[in-house]
Amino acid sequence: MAAEPAAGELITVVIVDDHAAIAAGVRLWCSQAVPPIELVDAGDRLADVWTGPGADADVVIFDLELVPRRPDFGELRRLVDNGRRVIVYSQHVDDATAIKCVDLGALAYLTKREGPDHLLPAIRAVAKGEPYTAPSLSGALIADDAPGRPRLSQRETEVLRAWFVASSKELVAAKLNITVKTVDTYIARVRVKYANVGREARTKSELVGRALDDGLITLAELNETATSL
Repeated sequence: MAAEPAAGELITVVIVDDHAAIAAGVRLWCSQAVPPIELVDAGDRLADVWTGPGADADVVIFDLELVPRRPDFGELRRLVDNGRRVIVYSQHVDDATAIKCVDLGALAYLTKREGPDHLLPAIRAVAKGEPYTAPSLSGALIADDAPGRPRLSQRETEVLRAWFVASSKELVAAKLNITVKTVDTYIARVRVKYANVGREARTKSELVGRALDDGLITLAELNETATSL
């Protein structure tokens, strides 16, 4: 995963989209941004996200449906599980798709009706590991009638559990073979998901309480760790 860009540092983005017109439009918007944003166009070649210039990009703009009528949630999960910061940019406007992408760990979900006024701020937020809520996603979250338990990805749960039983994020990073920044990104996503269901958890202790309530970890596991320290 790319490190968070320093203040004033050039943000790089790789876009995966099979429509050349979409990529050309995004490139124009990025070039006109202040400061400009560097765009790598991977076309419909997912491999270019993992190799070449796309591998080091701060943000991935991901077209969910490179194959018609086959949204690739699996690839989204793979990107997220590898610590990539993803904006899903999709023609799908249904709430269920938007919510599922957020549940899988996308930091932003935008429809292709939402232009540079939302895509550019989303890029800047996501490059810092922060979520961005566009109008389409905001409406989806308001309409969501799912229970109050947020739907965490497997990797988010793994990082969260490791953090609860570790004395530092550095130890979590070493155990899971990821960077501390990646640990921070996963924890931020979990906080956002809890906030989105009306159960904010601003501190580690509050997050532990939420996880205990939801069965993500047990008191026995926490007590065992505390005893071994």
